[in-house]
Amino acid sequence: MSENQNPQPQTGTATTDSDQSLTTTTGETVEQTRDEWTNYEFQGEAKMTVEDLDVYYGDDHALKGVSMEIPEKSVTALIGPSGCGKSTYLRCLNRMNDRISSARIDGSVRLGGEEVYQDGVNLVELRKRVGMVFQSPNPFPKSIRENIAYGPKKHGDLDTGLLARLLNRSDADERDRLVERCLRDAALWDEVSDRLDDNALGLSGGQQQRLCIARCLSVDPEVILMDEPASALDPIATAKIEDLIDDLSEEYTVVIVTHNMQQAARISDQTAVFLTGGELVEYGDTDQVFENPHSERVEDYITGKFG
Repeated sequence: MSENQNPQPQTGTATTDSDQSLTTTTGETVEQTRDEWTNYEFQGEAKMTVEDLDVYYGDDHALKGVSMEIPEKSVTALIGPSGCGKSTYLRCLNRMNDRISSARIDGSVRLGGEEVYQDGVNLVELRKRVGMVFQSPNPFPKSIRENIAYGPKKHGDLDTGLLARLLNRSDADERDRLVERCLRDAALWDEVSDRLDDNALGLSGGQQQRLCIARCLSVDPEVILMDEPASALDPIATAKIEDLIDDLSEEYTVVIVTHNMQQAARISDQTAVFLTGGELVEYGDTDQVFENPHSERVEDYITGKFG
């Protein structure tokens, strides 16, 4: 091929150019990511700000230089093929990756202007402010009531023990009001109000997941992280979770990882697309990302050409 001929678009597995981030997976178009594709401008305040975030698992570079601002009281969806770093990014927001011995994190994550990765951060308090709902429902093997009250008791916000009752200092009435409020906020009260002392493991999968969301709400978080919260649920339960997420975004900042692109399009205000090698390729209003993406790779992913 002569120098003045235009090369044909390449697909398949590409090599890495020293000046361009071109490493792709099978089916992806070779493309250089542009900064303007991820510089999302929005009205209002940022609840969390991430700058130049790199994550390593041993020698594996799982996230590469990710920077993004997360608007408060909104739903941010994280999408992309398996292994692209979505869940790794999510766990960085409340330092859950600290539990992984091989993980190393460089960069900055700020919550309301406060650096999350500075020395001396109280991780219990951080995870109270930035709660997590996992892929599979994980209620405690306790009553529905005790599942909700567990967090406030551990944090010292409720005392319903025997000594407190003997000293007439019991917070039982406050606990009951908290349980009702959280279950109502999680759209579960009407289904379980007459069996609060039943074991939570007897609930259906969808009810268990909403209970876990109610349990998260009981400690008054500022941000709620959700890692594929409806992936194990049937369509009816999934619809209830999606409606709940929409309601929660009026009071909380929600960040959700989902493999269901239709779900991301339905429930999120903005969408971040991660692709091969832990790269944030595009971030913007959900309608724009799905209807008119800047990146050809993002368009190919959304239309099902790979992933």
